[in-house]
Amino acid sequence: MNILFLTLVEINSVEDRGIYHDLLRKFRNEGHDVTIVSPVERRKGISTNFSKKEGVSILQVKTFNIQKTNIIEKGIGTLAIEYQYLSAIRKHLTNTKFDLVLYSTPPITFAKVIEFVKKRDFAKSYLLLKDIFPQNAVDMNMLKKDGFVHKQFLKKEKKLYQISDTIGCMSRANVDFVLKHNPEISKSKIEVNPNTIEPVIFNYSDKQKKEIRGKYNIPTDKKVFVYGGNLGKPQGLDFLLETIEATKFEDIFFLIVGDGTEFPKIHDWFNNNKPNNAKLLQRLPKDDYDKLLAACDVGLIFLDKNFLIPNFPSRLLSYLEMKIPVLAATDPNTDMGDIVEKAQCGYKVFAGNQDDMQTKLGDLLQDDLKKLGDNAEKLLMDEYLVERSYNLIMEKI
Repeated sequence: MNILFLTLVEINSVEDRGIYHDLLRKFRNEGHDVTIVSPVERRKGISTNFSKKEGVSILQVKTFNIQKTNIIEKGIGTLAIEYQYLSAIRKHLTNTKFDLVLYSTPPITFAKVIEFVKKRDFAKSYLLLKDIFPQNAVDMNMLKKDGFVHKQFLKKEKKLYQISDTIGCMSRANVDFVLKHNPEISKSKIEVNPNTIEPVIFNYSDKQKKEIRGKYNIPTDKKVFVYGGNLGKPQGLDFLLETIEATKFEDIFFLIVGDGTEFPKIHDWFNNNKPNNAKLLQRLPKDDYDKLLAACDVGLIFLDKNFLIPNFPSRLLSYLEMKIPVLAATDPNTDMGDIVEKAQCGYKVFAGNQDDMQTKLGDLLQDDLKKLGDNAEKLLMDEYLVERSYNLIMEKI
């Protein structure tokens, strides 16, 4: 089967680790032909190009800067990418007939590309819904509800749903949200297809974990609660900083590892407050980050309390993969915290509730973290292996 994958994620190697890389590698390993259309931002000075390597084809399309740039260029770039992709596909993939168009959100602006391939090749289409836009932008006060721009994006969102043969959502709460706000969508075309990975086993001895911590000057005699990943507005990181300041447990040490639009603000906070129970590290190479994560005790997830959409951050899988418990501070609309508590691998807290946060931190100090970690691994193996996503997609084709 010939598969076309459209993404805003810059993919240079299918052998890298990530929810999309792992899924595409699974398709390749099962004998399918995979073509990836991925952006290369103009700041890199690379022209649109087509190559074959590692058993897949990669079409890199030169785009505007769409990540870590000002909101004007990001907006223009997001709108322009549809036409840039369409032009590149017409030029470089004219003689390739696809059976399946696979794509994820963000963005929601691939409709013309998908329609072109579906009409040309009579292909099926499958949407991996990883972000519900524009509602998330409204939640973050980045778009005015019912304003002109909001209404234009709503039309694009509904068009994307309409042309998708199947919509795979990250959780049951996402399915319910989409159906509630888009009653025209048939229930038969929407299903739970969660974030999934091909896990790697990390088994470090206590001595090795101490050596890893020592490399970064992280205490070896405390429980390390780590937040790793994107540091942006959607994460509601003010509550994380409030938690660091409010926590008086001497046995707890907070570690923040990541990068994003809020990093300068967090960096300034650390410089001004100089907390003795926390450390901030900017983004690390993937291998170094994984090793450091495996040397920590509890994984932290934070989401802004104002979200109406049920976010489901993929960083959960990183914690489950490392067999560490999870403490999720989220809005009340996501079902991530419920899933974690049902699996008995951690706790949920509503973002902003510091009293409950301190209670859960205290509970985790008293809990058997190894048992919770074993439950975390079981949850990963039961629900979030890449085979699940692959099989769901193949069933639809």
